[in-house]
Amino acid sequence: MQLDHLSYASEPDGLIPTTKRLAQALGVEPLDGGYHPQFGTRNMLLPLAGFHYLEVVEVLDHPVAANAFFGQAVRARSESGGGWLGWVVSTDDLTFFERRLERSAVEGHRTRPDGVELWWKQIGLKGLMADPQLPYILKWEIDDALRPGADKPSDVQIVELEIAGSPDRVRNWLGMDAGETLRDVRVKWVSPKGQPGLMSVAFATADGIVRI
Repeated sequence: MQLDHLSYASEPDGLIPTTKRLAQALGVEPLDGGYHPQFGTRNMLLPLAGFHYLEVVEVLDHPVAANAFFGQAVRARSESGGGWLGWVVSTDDLTFFERRLERSAVEGHRTRPDGVELWWKQIGLKGLMADPQLPYILKWEIDDALRPGADKPSDVQIVELEIAGSPDRVRNWLGMDAGETLRDVRVKWVSPKGQPGLMSVAFATADGIVRI
């Protein structure tokens, strides 16, 4: 299990302007990620080093978004001003989490603008909505070469996540310490002054450390 990607909900002026600001801050060329038809969302991607990426996502004006957990989470975060939505880990085996969370993983997919379809299974979005410090978990059902940003990686690295919350709570959720999951990414835990969750991320860029 390892860190897969970070999700950032679009700010009030929309997906494209939000993505441009983040891309300029990091010195990364954004990619059009396409649509999530079953979630009622669309995204842009900022590829990072190590198979990681930053997903900037916005909710669509479509009925499906009101019934999908991810669409609901994105809408709520964007309506509060946008910003960090959460962090996501990937695994080769979801069975452990299906037993632990006593529910089945659900299938997800989206079609890239070039027509390539990406498929995965995920679990834990309810946890993200109830307690935003918790990651959700996914398993890619595609070759690594097709994973987001894999064909156009950048040298920008994630070096630290600042999370308002409890390491014990995350450990109980994942079944292991967050440090074991994130490996070479530091975690700075701070006491929540409001809702828990991902507060900021530090990136190593060509211009030094950038914190968003």
